[in-house]
Amino acid sequence: MFKTMGRVIKWCGPYKKRLYWGFVCAFFATWFGAAPTMVAAFTLGKVIESAWTGAAFDHNLIWQSFLLIVALVLLRFLFSYWRAKLQESIGYELAAEQRIKIGDVLKRVSLGYFQENSAGDILSTVTTELSSLEYQAMRMINEVVNGYINVIAIILCLGIFSIPAALVAAAGVLLSLLFLHGVSVQSEKNAPINEKAVEDMSGAVIEYVRGLPIVKSFGQEGASIASMKKACADSKNINIKIEKGFTPFNCLHLFSLKLASVGLVLITTWMTVDGQMALPIMLMFCMFSFTIFGSVEAVNDSAHVLGVIDSAMNKLEEVEKATYIDQNGSDITLASYDITFSHVSFGYDSREILHDVSFRIPQNTTTAIVGPSGSGKSTLCNLIARFYDVQKGEIKIGGRNIKDFTCDSLLRNISMVFQNVYLFNDSIKNNIRFGNPNATDEEVIDAAKKARCHDFIMELPDGYDTIVGEGGSSLSGGEKQRISIARAILKNAPIVILDEATASIDPENEHLIQQAISELTHGKTIITIAHRLATIQNADQILVVDGGIIAQQGTHKELITQEGVYKRFIEIRERAEGWSIGKEELVHE
Repeated sequence: MFKTMGRVIKWCGPYKKRLYWGFVCAFFATWFGAAPTMVAAFTLGKVIESAWTGAAFDHNLIWQSFLLIVALVLLRFLFSYWRAKLQESIGYELAAEQRIKIGDVLKRVSLGYFQENSAGDILSTVTTELSSLEYQAMRMINEVVNGYINVIAIILCLGIFSIPAALVAAAGVLLSLLFLHGVSVQSEKNAPINEKAVEDMSGAVIEYVRGLPIVKSFGQEGASIASMKKACADSKNINIKIEKGFTPFNCLHLFSLKLASVGLVLITTWMTVDGQMALPIMLMFCMFSFTIFGSVEAVNDSAHVLGVIDSAMNKLEEVEKATYIDQNGSDITLASYDITFSHVSFGYDSREILHDVSFRIPQNTTTAIVGPSGSGKSTLCNLIARFYDVQKGEIKIGGRNIKDFTCDSLLRNISMVFQNVYLFNDSIKNNIRFGNPNATDEEVIDAAKKARCHDFIMELPDGYDTIVGEGGSSLSGGEKQRISIARAILKNAPIVILDEATASIDPENEHLIQQAISELTHGKTIITIAHRLATIQNADQILVVDGGIIAQQGTHKELITQEGVYKRFIEIRERAEGWSIGKEELVHE
């Protein structure tokens, strides 16, 4: 428990000063909260003593006590306000910074990281784990630190009036601390189990939502929701089991403190009867005995949560320690944009996809990459953008190994248009501006016009301010593709990678997208994965990928005369693109 507190305090970093001042304010707030009870008990004792002995009683003492209690209550709220102002926002500020930091980490890791770690795991880290720190870390730390500081101070004060009473209180606190250690051990043991259950549930929900179109089309709602129901049921059962494990330690912790409270009443009563303690002091002890441990009683909740917080911090540290793909990269400005592969080999996990691949793409030329599905075409493009690192060989752009670059300095030279376009749940204007955050509205509109999407945007209810929905769900495939091309045009990078950008577009949109691509690729170094003959035939060179190697390389005129993969590929494409529907005559008798 105390080790976790140390980690949280260290996590606070530049906010430590505010945290410590918050502890001071909380300490005074607690004392000003306890003092009215002591004043009231002392005054009541004087009243009873006066009644028993018949001695004169100064009635001004009542008004003085009342005013003092009011002042103490006001001071308590004042210091509580200062503590909240100093401490409460620390968790929110740190969590916001941490999320941005994690976003930067995820941007700079290899895409292989997302194959090794599930979406549910990453989502849980950024949301659930960080939320534990954001909402509860400061409050839990304050409860534990001030709880024990206050109870120690109070026990020392009790010692001034009665050493035996102070020893009883100290024994109760030490005994409760022993049981809290059991809570802490249980929490540390259960936190990873609970965390795994949350990750599984998050993953199951994500999978269910993403697969809903397929589920509905095959009428398998019952089967698809089964895994999500199981994940939710497992989470419920695990949490119930965890709470049952905590219950004995919680009860023993509270019992030891209540027992100490009863012990304080008994020992102070005996001392008063024996003449060792004045009646007002005894009344103060009796009234105070059942509130003295209030700050420590709540620590059991903190012990529960601190185990979860410790596990959350472990997860955050794992993400932060992820290896950056550009760990040793520099900010490099290129003078030329030719691309060279030299003996490159690469695979996912243990399966090698590319085998000793070498080729060169000259600057300001168009290179088409063709080949059967699964041959490694998209992998080549991903390696150019350094989404993954090669296992053997090297890739150079402008004569510089791409491993010498930072991700940002490399990717500012590259625009990519994918077959499956993703648009953010934002306005069309901001989706296009993603290619250049500093672009003016006029530049955004100019890029949209070049991408042949200005006209349909102006027909939308809010024009460029129309929100497209998550993933661009409110737009057609062709509309999304043209917006993605506008985004790439606005970026104006010297290298353009087109990953089957027109593969799934209907004929109605195809000519518009081809016009948009022409605007995008003018005067650039182009790499295009394509199946359409018009795109392939006009390329300056064609790379034929088959089985992870460059099976053939050359122009269309050169390759069409050679027996091999390319010629067979072209013959298949010609038959596919040249098909026609025969019209049968109907014979009427």
